[in-house]
Parts: sequence; structure tokens; C-alpha cells
Amino acid sequence: MKITDVKTYVVENPPPHFGGPYFVFIKLTTDSGVEGFGEAYCLPFRPQIVTLMMTDVCERYVIGTDPFQIERLWRVIYSSGYTQHPDLSLMGVLSAIEMACWDIIGKELNRPIHELLGGRVHEKLRSYSYLYPLDSDSVDVYVNPDLGAERAAEYVKQGFTAVKFDPVGSYSAFDPRQISLEDLDRAEEYVRKVREAVGNRCDLLFGTHGQMTTSSAIRLARRLEKYDPLWFEEPVPPENMGEMAAVAQATTIPIATGERLATKYEFARLLANRAASILQMNLGRVGGILEAKKIAGMAEAHYVQIAPHLYNGPIAGAANIQIAACSPNFLILEGIQTWKGFHADILKQPIQWEDGYVIPPIGPGLGVELNEEVAELHPYTGSELHLNPLTKPGSS
Repeated sequence: MKITDVKTYVVENPPPHFGGPYFVFIKLTTDSGVEGFGEAYCLPFRPQIVTLMMTDVCERYVIGTDPFQIERLWRVIYSSGYTQHPDLSLMGVLSAIEMACWDIIGKELNRPIHELLGGRVHEKLRSYSYLYPLDSDSVDVYVNPDLGAERAAEYVKQGFTAVKFDPVGSYSAFDPRQISLEDLDRAEEYVRKVREAVGNRCDLLFGTHGQMTTSSAIRLARRLEKYDPLWFEEPVPPENMGEMAAVAQATTIPIATGERLATKYEFARLLANRAASILQMNLGRVGGILEAKKIAGMAEAHYVQIAPHLYNGPIAGAANIQIAACSPNFLILEGIQTWKGFHADILKQPIQWEDGYVIPPIGPGLGVELNEEVAELHPYTGSELHLNPLTKPGSS
């Protein structure tokens, strides 16, 4: 079996754009007609450039190769241009390609990917969602404690047993910073009111984005400990793992991180520093499915759990599900609400969500299929990046 063709899609994610303004997908086709799909997450270029990068890498290294040779292909692409370094641009491209190869392998063998990586451990996967705004909101749910508490209670009624939020304020190109007393007060009030609204029926996931210095994060953590959050996410930027470890040592709240990291090498340093006890790899960036499985294995040996990250489309989401299903140290899975809306429309058959849990699909490969007709009806032609920090110094 050889890969003979590559096709890419940049698909606009219609309003309300939860999961980003667009999704970047790849399709690989073999000489026997088997198709595999993958998805890249959050490269720092306009998406049309990302698809050119995908095509270039495939023309250089993928076309004509055997999709079963995952390790060989991974090393060749990882070493492209004499890099051999966790470059997030190349890793996003590699992740999508590797994901598509696994989809092909599963379809060729008529097995879901998780059965090829040790077998299903979890029959259902606990999931969480950010608290998202509604068009009818008169205030910002991200920073308004009363509305946040109300929305959290609504999610619990839907079946969620964990919700995530970040009331600290915007993230900036000039972070980390010492956040203000006003920000500290608002964040504590937000957590207090959400805890009062949901009681012990729901875990609270404090989902910051590296806004704080070490000392600022410790100040906030000490305020939040009495509300017993399940985690404090990326309290400081992940580039300095020693400083993240200092936060971890100063608080009883588990530290979670990993969205901005790639490859086993970066996660090995994270574990060596004891900087986090929950790893949030994004399968569209980390290096793909096998790389994520290796990271999960390293984490298991350190009694560290995994909670795959998602703020993109459902193809990477399906890869998250495959890894979660076969990893003994799986904790919880991020979703975009209940996987409905465009996350369902872009698939031929939606991801199954029931009472707070995702049911891993039993179909071959990723267990989902991109609806290419829908993808072609929603082309994205803009130049926006997937995520955009503020570009001026400021506290909020």
C-alpha cells in the first residue's frame, strides 16, 4: 500500500465560531482507494499557508510511502530541513499527516485506532466544556461571576460534571504579568459563585492562558484553594517549566498544561520538572496519535493523568477520543459543548455524547468521516489566525 494523493481543506466554522474561526483538514488517499483524514491545530500563519506547507511536506516525504510505516515517516518529517526540534509549525503539519495515516491503517485493518494501541480501557469518556456565551447575553460570561454561575448550573443540568472558565482577563504578547487586585478579586468571586451554583456535583477547571508571573499565579492559587478546583491550567507560560514547577509546589491545586507543547521531548522535561500533574496535549499539534500515546505512557509512570485539549475541529477531537479510550491514565476530555452544531454537521456521523460522556466510536480508523460536501460549501478565505493574543501591554 502506498499513499498516492493529498487534498487539503480550510473550512470556515460558522458563528458562533466555538473552536476557532476555521478548521484545517488533510485527506490522504492510497493506491487502493483508502482515505484517511487529519487536522492541524493553531499554526501561527494564515490557513492558506498552512495548506501549502502540508502539500509541500507530503510531496517531499509522504507521497509514495507506506502509511503503516508511522515511525519512519515521523522521523523523516520531524528532521525536515535539519530541524529535529519541536517546531510548532512543522509539528502541526506532521500531526495532521500522522493522524491521517492512522485513519488509513484502521480502515485497512477494519479496526478503530484504539484497538491497535492496546485496546479500549474506558467504555465511556468523561467530558467537559468551556462556559460559552449566548447571543442573548447582556454581559460577558467569561468575566461576569453571576452569569458564569448561571451558565455553569445550566451545563450541569445537561449532564456535565466539569466546566472550564478563565475569568483572569485577556492574554497578551507581553505576558506574564502581575495581575491586578481587581483581577484577583474578580477571579476569586467567579470561582466562589460557580462553586456555590454547582456544589459538589461538578468539578471546576480554572483555565488560564499563561497570563501570570510565578508570584502572581501563587497569589491567585492561594485564594482559590478553598474552592477545590480540579486544576489550575497553564498559570504561567509553558516555556519555563521550572517556574511552572514552582507554582505546582506552592499550591494544592493540580497544575494542568500541554496545549502549547509538542513531542515527547517537551513533555519529558515537564515531567522531569514535576511541573504538572495533568497533561493536555492537543493531537493536532503534539506530533500525532502515536506520539500522544508515548506521552501518555511516560505520564502513567509518573502517576500523571492526561486530559486531551480541544479548541479546533472534530477530526482532531476524534483523535483525542481514540487516545483517551486506550490510556489507563485518562482523566477527562475537552469538547465544544456537546459536540453538536457545526462540529456535528462537518461529519457524516456526529460524535456521540450522552449525559456528560463521549462514547468512543467502534468504526474503523478515527471512527468518524469528514463530510467533504459540507467542507466544500464552507471555504474559509480570510487571513485571520486561529487564536490572537493582545499585541499591546495591558492588564486586561
